[in-house]
Amino acid sequence: MPEIPVVPAHWHFPAHPASVRRARHAVTETLPDAFRPLLGEDLSLLTSELVTNAIRHGTCREGEDVIELVLWPADGHYWLAVSDPGTGRPALSHPDAASENGRGLLLVDSLAAAWTVRPRPTRGTSVIAGLAYRQAIRPDGTVGRPGPPARPCPHCLTG
Repeated sequence: MPEIPVVPAHWHFPAHPASVRRARHAVTETLPDAFRPLLGEDLSLLTSELVTNAIRHGTCREGEDVIELVLWPADGHYWLAVSDPGTGRPALSHPDAASENGRGLLLVDSLAAAWTVRPRPTRGTSVIAGLAYRQAIRPDGTVGRPGPPARPCPHCLTG
């Protein structure tokens, strides 16, 4: 029998700055408890950046347009897709030190194991980013940050 996949979490938020905090909270609260210490902060930051960009650059009517978020686990990652009705294609920029904006996708690029921009089939654009968790699953099946080795390295003890 095939493994039945997890149903993705799915939200719609108005294109309004107040939605950034609501989206961040919704996404991190959806993570299983065991994954929150591992991915919670990074996922929260990723959500903030992508939702903020979608509101600023992918919508026309604040509060009327809608931002869509989907979160799902697959292939050792938690994937987040943030979609807006815009037709623009977000791209990495390299702002100078005096610039006040333009670093959001650089942050996404440094946090995510992988990310991409895809046009939506009907209208709009999605930015999809994944945070890896596979390496955080221990042999006993529990989840946690990699800890120190079980035994000290013999080479470290001599010397």
